[in-house]
Amino acid sequence: MISELPAVTIVTPCLNAAQFLECTLASVLGQDYPNFEYLVIDGGSTDGTLGLLERYASAYPDKMRYSSGRDSGAAEAIARGFAMGRGEVFAYLNADDTYFPGAIRTAVMHLAYEPEVAGVYGNASWIDKDGSVLGTYPTKGFDAGLLGRECFICQPACFVRAAAIRAVGGFDIRLHSAFDYDLWLRLAQRYTLRRIDVLLASSRMHAENKTLSQRGTVFREAIGCVRRHQGYVPFQWIHGYSSFLLDKRDQFFEPLLPSFSKFLFSLVLGLSVNWRHPLRYVREWCEVMSPDAFVRRWNATWIARRMGIQIR
Repeated sequence: MISELPAVTIVTPCLNAAQFLECTLASVLGQDYPNFEYLVIDGGSTDGTLGLLERYASAYPDKMRYSSGRDSGAAEAIARGFAMGRGEVFAYLNADDTYFPGAIRTAVMHLAYEPEVAGVYGNASWIDKDGSVLGTYPTKGFDAGLLGRECFICQPACFVRAAAIRAVGGFDIRLHSAFDYDLWLRLAQRYTLRRIDVLLASSRMHAENKTLSQRGTVFREAIGCVRRHQGYVPFQWIHGYSSFLLDKRDQFFEPLLPSFSKFLFSLVLGLSVNWRHPLRYVREWCEVMSPDAFVRRWNATWIARRMGIQIR
């Protein structure tokens, strides 16, 4: 019986998303799990998005609802959808991402097998604007300590019990890009999540993607979340942000390029961010900047090459 299956709420926030939205809508509404609702929260689109939403809502009146009105961003839209939803399990999917067939059913099945976990997350593919696969998101087994160093949970492939989200205070609508990471960190303080080795979703990477187009905001918010929830920001986040500030590379299509100046800047920035734990950060920085690494970085600098003062 459908009534015996846990209800699932899926929310998609969108704003002027007509370019990719239809793929997203079709991937959700084509799911084979019978007891789910799909809520699309639009921020006031003017590009044809509303026409798409009306067409799909009319075709799937028992599954899909949408609303349109101004909001402060995706976090507020998702929070609205969460408040409107009736599901015991909650997930949200950006307007340019997609589910693989069977994603909802697979996630619910694993949650049923492990009632002690607050949520599950699966594997995900990175795709480009045309839908071609670029690679695989680097998901890892759940580790609350490691989560403070890197975000190994791919948001579109994550399904969480609604009660757990409420218990940690819901979504922080003050954040514009790192609200998902903020939620994972707060959940990790009280609960366990479980990685499942199944391909559940695709995450679309393109120039307009918020993760890439607002890279500075992503770093600032993520660093703020880690410092707020764990009290200390590890080297990985500091070095990534230092590198971005110096070269503006998106660190996806334009990979991070280590350099002596970036490592040195990461020491200054890291001490500023971790002013309560300076010795801890210096020790971590020194572990990364070994003597051999120092020599390599110095010899690669413009000054060392130009002046002929390379270290042998």
